[in-house]
Amino acid sequence: MADDGVGPTVAQDQHYVPRELAKLWHTSPNTIRRLFRDEPGVILIEPPTPKKPRKRRLIQMRIPVSVAQRVHAKLSKVA
Repeated sequence: MADDGVGPTVAQDQHYVPRELAKLWHTSPNTIRRLFRDEPGVILIEPPTPKKPRKRRLIQMRIPVSVAQRVHAKLSKVA
């Protein structure tokens, strides 16, 4: 892969799970999930629909570093 000088793509970024980012930002994983739920670039990994309708579906979230930086900058401007 040639270096085009543009920098890494989102796919090549390091990705955080909410627990990791919450630890870095000194907040709860639930707060991170709420902040990034509808943010463009966040990856949501949904398992297939369970056979038992009462079983809870756990959706995994992966947050690229570039998205975390963008949200942090947006939040910093508000404060």
